[in-house]
Amino acid sequence: MTSKRLLILVLVTILALIPMFLNLLGSLGQPQVQDKLEIYQTDIVLQASEFDFDKLLSEKTADQLTNWRSNLIGSNPYESVKKQYLEARQASEKNLKSLQNQLEKINSELSDFNDSNKEQQAIKKEIASEQKFIASLNLRLGIIQVKAGNIVEAKNTWQSLNKSIYPTGKTAKILISLWSQPPATSLNAEQYINSNLKGWFRYQALEQLYQIENHQSQLLTLQEQEQSNAKIALFKLISLNSIPLFGGAFGVAILLFLLIQLAIKKEQSLLALNHDLPWKTPWNAVTIWEVLIVGFFFWGQIILPIIFLVLGSVFSVNTADLSLRGKSIYILFNYVILAVGGISVLYFSIKSFLPLDKDWFRFQWLSKWFIWGIGGYLVALPLVVIISLINQQIWEGQGGSNPLLFIALETQDWLAFAVFFLTASIAAPLYEEIMFRGFLLPSLTRYVPVWGAILVSSLIFAIAHQNLSEILPLLVLGVILGITYTRSRNLLASILLHSLWNSGTLLSLFILGSG
Repeated sequence: MTSKRLLILVLVTILALIPMFLNLLGSLGQPQVQDKLEIYQTDIVLQASEFDFDKLLSEKTADQLTNWRSNLIGSNPYESVKKQYLEARQASEKNLKSLQNQLEKINSELSDFNDSNKEQQAIKKEIASEQKFIASLNLRLGIIQVKAGNIVEAKNTWQSLNKSIYPTGKTAKILISLWSQPPATSLNAEQYINSNLKGWFRYQALEQLYQIENHQSQLLTLQEQEQSNAKIALFKLISLNSIPLFGGAFGVAILLFLLIQLAIKKEQSLLALNHDLPWKTPWNAVTIWEVLIVGFFFWGQIILPIIFLVLGSVFSVNTADLSLRGKSIYILFNYVILAVGGISVLYFSIKSFLPLDKDWFRFQWLSKWFIWGIGGYLVALPLVVIISLINQQIWEGQGGSNPLLFIALETQDWLAFAVFFLTASIAAPLYEEIMFRGFLLPSLTRYVPVWGAILVSSLIFAIAHQNLSEILPLLVLGVILGITYTRSRNLLASILLHSLWNSGTLLSLFILGSG
């Protein structure tokens, strides 16, 4: 390599890595999606808790299912749900304070206090959104406190909303009057309840309203609707818990089997298969550097944003104003261009070394890749979940999350969901496995042992997602992907594992959002 080419590569590396590290640092003060996910799941638990088995089943069967219901929902769901809401409110208040501090810092740096500053406007929008979310939490928390028997505590919670964001404050006043002694109703109470409360919370408020107003027919219709909704919520809860529970149990069993087999058969075991067999890598570290930096980071961090900035200006499109369908198509289009650019750089960087050894970029359909992919996914379930729980305690709700998770959580449009699925479950696994497992991992075996190549490629894979809180779980997932690929010698196996993981996450988000 000439000194001029080397200098250009160094400059490109610096340009590519600066925004990546800034994004990593920026994620430090951003909330994780986990707190919101737990709130969505607790809302489904509350809805499911209303299901009445006695009306549909014999007394004996109902008694048997009561124990099962208690295990799934809890014997006293209100206290556990209240705890989740208090923790979520605390995390949101912490994030709100962080955003307000950021805004104060920006204001102090702007000598003319120019409100048109884009960063300033973006933070103001986030602050307003967080305040609205906290107000919504308090509105619902009060109803949970009522059901837990703490009416005074509930009124205090609602009192704090009297001067809050309209119409949340108005709804809080209505709820206070409904649970006062004597209870009272107000004009448009039903309208405010229907507009500002959903699911189980709406049902509880309307039930109280109809009882006070003695609207028996409306109350009966409401209770019938709630039983139907509770049945659906119970099914959702079973769906959300069955895959991690049973899949995780199978994963633990598979992992124990593999470890016992490794101890007995040693070099003849499945875990030892190809574990120390490096690839015949014809290129050197400069080619690895070039593909990774230019093809992945520089293309994704510098070139791609410029392309979309120009396209946005030409077509007068602001991504923030797009609908969920629009955002889903935009994200897919973004990812396709990212993949095309990255694979193009990869191809032209290794073109002079073609044809490659048969182990490179191997897509072998007639093999056991399906077993490796599913087995790897089942093993990943308990390991990544355990690491994620530990990781959550470390970061205390901060450290950022993939923005796609927030968007997918809001998506109840089947077309938008299908496009997200195409992006997350097909495009992303295909491209990322070609880059990180197909190219990077084998290339590193020229310089380090296979296990070292798995660790290094997994760490880069985790950092590339640019959220500090996700590095540890993604590192573990990357290691399992790497082991699956090195043992199977088939990219189809790691692509399937990756696709199953993303599909499970996306489906869970869709189910949670539907609650």
